[in-house]
Amino acid sequence: MRTDNDGNGDRDGRDRRDRTGSKDDRVEHRAAERAQTPGRAHDQAHGQAYGQAHDLRHHGDAEVRDDGSALVDLAVNVRAGTPPDWLRGHIADSLGGLAAYPDGRAARAAVAARHGLPVERVLLTAGAAEAFVLLARSLKSRHPVVVHPQFTEPEAALRDAGHTVDRVLLRPQDGFRLDPSAVPEGADLVVIGNPTNPTSVLHPARLIAELARPGRTLVVDEAFMDAVPDEREALAGRTDVPGLVVLRSLTKTWGLAGLRIGYVLAAPETVVELERGQPLWPVSTPALAAAEACMTPRALAEQAQAARRVATDRAHLVAGLKEFASDGVRVAEPAEGPFVLVGLSGAAAVRARLRGLGFAVRRGDTFPGLDETWLRLAVRDRTTVNRFLQALDQALSLTGGSTGRGAWD
Repeated sequence: MRTDNDGNGDRDGRDRRDRTGSKDDRVEHRAAERAQTPGRAHDQAHGQAYGQAHDLRHHGDAEVRDDGSALVDLAVNVRAGTPPDWLRGHIADSLGGLAAYPDGRAARAAVAARHGLPVERVLLTAGAAEAFVLLARSLKSRHPVVVHPQFTEPEAALRDAGHTVDRVLLRPQDGFRLDPSAVPEGADLVVIGNPTNPTSVLHPARLIAELARPGRTLVVDEAFMDAVPDEREALAGRTDVPGLVVLRSLTKTWGLAGLRIGYVLAAPETVVELERGQPLWPVSTPALAAAEACMTPRALAEQAQAARRVATDRAHLVAGLKEFASDGVRVAEPAEGPFVLVGLSGAAAVRARLRGLGFAVRRGDTFPGLDETWLRLAVRDRTTVNRFLQALDQALSLTGGSTGRGAWD
């Protein structure tokens, strides 16, 4: 059992009970079988079948609603302890202007200046989720492709808009790394996350740029890029990649999921097309105030510091998880986002035990390309991580540890 050595939450992590695995009776999910097959999975028939097999509308917040509201939250990727007091105060000050219709010009200019772009290349949205809907409804795509595993909302929005969506499934054996040649040449809309939720993979910008083609829209979801130190591998601000559309969210680092604020960076003609799909005044005055505040030098410096802290806390979490290798726990590495993907054959039972022990983690089987043997863990501070690792130790004991082949087998 892991024990805290002192008030700072440092733990020994060496006194471990021996546990043995039980029967090898895991039934593999169809998507996992597909993910372990070399090459691409992009034919229409399989795409439709996968759409039925995965709950694309399930998100981490479902783990902490209702009976999960009292749990320690490792299921949602919003940074803990946010928004900071200064940002709360700035948003509160904006409430005096609620009688007037929202005016997004100052916030739009602030976003443009932050990325070194003209304002014509910026569109403010009610979170990145609205941007996915606008893309699905506004762009005339004949052959959309989504690179999975990744955030499921882009595919859900495309399907809701009547599109037949093809998938490229990245494999755990390959570290969920992008192979640009796996994307069909005929795809005229390609969606990929960077760093990718839930795999925490940070794809090289040069590889993503290789996906660009004349006549193709390349959508890169950079909702978690501001949690990467120095935002290395970012494409935001680039104007030399044809058809590039970058999505950013302010809800994760700044704790504004309830306020709904994000933005799109794209060519002016694309911005105009997407803007036509928005209702009047789509972003509220408080959200606009938050966007403007998050672009200031003070905010950017705090963001950079938070990214470095996340990297340190993530390393601590990964090191602790690796101590459970003998129990079949495997970490997808290198992890570069504010979350970690973990494979474990008994993951569903362990997740249930963790809930009983006071911790919520994100199930992985709703992501195409993953199955019930995966869990996603949000990075938290060292003390919280230590408590979680103790709970994981107990959960593995109660479930008998590994119950069959691991997620990489």
